Amino acid sequence: MTKPDEDEIPEAQAGGDESELSEQEQTAQQEPEKKIAEPDPERELAEAKDQLLRTLADMEILRARTEREQEQTRKFAIADFARAVVSVADNLRRAIETAADTETLSDEGVKSLIEGLLMTEKELLATLDRYNIQKVDPMGERFDHDLHQAIFEVETVNVPPGTVVEVMQVGYTLNDRLLRPAMVGVAKAAADQNEGEKDPDMGTEA
Repeated sequence: MTKPDEDEIPEAQAGGDESELSEQEQTAQQEPEKKIAEPDPERELAEAKDQLLRTLADMEILRARTEREQEQTRKFAIADFARAVVSVADNLRRAIETAADTETLSDEGVKSLIEGLLMTEKELLATLDRYNIQKVDPMGERFDHDLHQAIFEVETVNVPPGTVVEVMQVGYTLNDRLLRPAMVGVAKAAADQNEGEKDPDMGTEA
């Protein structure tokens, strides 16, 4: 048997190595060159500044909204209590009117009672006023659907249509927000007057 020439083996191996190296070079040439982006300090600083400004703006909006909600809560937290108190004021006014209609006004005791009730009412209304609870007593004013509730209409030629001619129950506001509407009767044009004179904005509830 003939032994392979030892000198030929390295040459074959060398040829194989050169072939593999050639393939690697071709693959490397086919791949796109990857460029490493250089950091841009000015751009990164601008982005960080913009993000910071956005965060600060969001925090300011949140702070303002929170303060507004807290203020609204503070102003109207007593709404339910205020409604109960104004009902007491209503009953006090009815008691005064009832006592004043009696035939015993000549009695000094009744007069003293009425005077005491009037003083109590005055102090109660002053206390309500301190807490921005304002009475709405629109007698003779133009009907306002934001503050008044029309219970009935009265035909008349003495006042313009849409004028409040009777207040059945006064209303109240709390910090300029309606707490309870005034229950009123409203004038409307007489039957022989032009229907066009009737106030179109006034709503009536039965």
